[in-house]
Amino acid sequence: MINDHFALVPRTEFEVPGKSHGLIDVVRWRYLLRLLVRTGVTTRYRNSVLGWVWSYVRPAAQFLVFWIVLGIFMNLDRVPNYAVYLFSGIVVINLFSEGFKNATTSIVGNAALVRKVFLPRQLFAVSAVMVSFVHFLPQVGLLLIVCILMGWIGHITILGVLAALAGMAIVMVFSLGLGLFFGAVNVRFRDAENIVELLLLLATWASPVLYAWTMVQDAVVDKLQWPAWLVDVYMLNPITQGVELFHYAFWRPASQDLVAAADYVGEPLTMLPPNLLVNTAWTAMIAVGTLLIGQLVFRRLEGKFAQDL
Repeated sequence: MINDHFALVPRTEFEVPGKSHGLIDVVRWRYLLRLLVRTGVTTRYRNSVLGWVWSYVRPAAQFLVFWIVLGIFMNLDRVPNYAVYLFSGIVVINLFSEGFKNATTSIVGNAALVRKVFLPRQLFAVSAVMVSFVHFLPQVGLLLIVCILMGWIGHITILGVLAALAGMAIVMVFSLGLGLFFGAVNVRFRDAENIVELLLLLATWASPVLYAWTMVQDAVVDKLQWPAWLVDVYMLNPITQGVELFHYAFWRPASQDLVAAADYVGEPLTMLPPNLLVNTAWTAMIAVGTLLIGQLVFRRLEGKFAQDL
């Protein structure tokens, strides 16, 4: 009788055990994703005296070092309101760095689960990026408080809010794509972790966090006499675009009153990056393309994860 009931069920309704459906499984297993995110958030500062205070300590230490060395010693504080300019870039870099690094090590870090039971392995990388977003929120809150005190509310626009959201989305998608790619490779070749460390070291300096993008243009075009299209390529870096979108959303509105009071006439505030809206669309496509490539490589290699671990 039971066999007769199974005979009536179309074979298309059955699924092959252990078969992955890629990132679609993240939506289908969202209850497990919520559990992984909750675990990642609650266990990070377990047995820590300061707890969530550490989410402020690292960016504060980064800010102080860069502000003292670059802003004071190297006189980069000629950029108006350099403190807000610097911190609004640092929070973006921290979001990218933590998400990318944790996604890369997520499979190896959960080797016990990967070896014993089947579950969508992409969940580990996605949860790592989402946990980095949770730790990113207190930093944005601190940035927001500082900007409000400096008159940000009076100059806020819908475009500014959309720019901040677009910057976060581009950086998170880009870090997830790279995390899936290097996370899959890292299972077989642990050199991937060292490569990621080098990339993260370069990420801060390869984006206009510590300097203005106009300095890159001056150096490449005027001093080195290199082709101007190199600057265009530089601006198409998703991290660069994420930083510039945050500058547009936070630094520019918070600096307008200060610049007006000081009667400042200079390029860093008045010159928007060229084609900001168009570059946002291009970098969004680059981030999505990176995600698709990372997912493709991940699915090609995930069949041997348990064996390699």
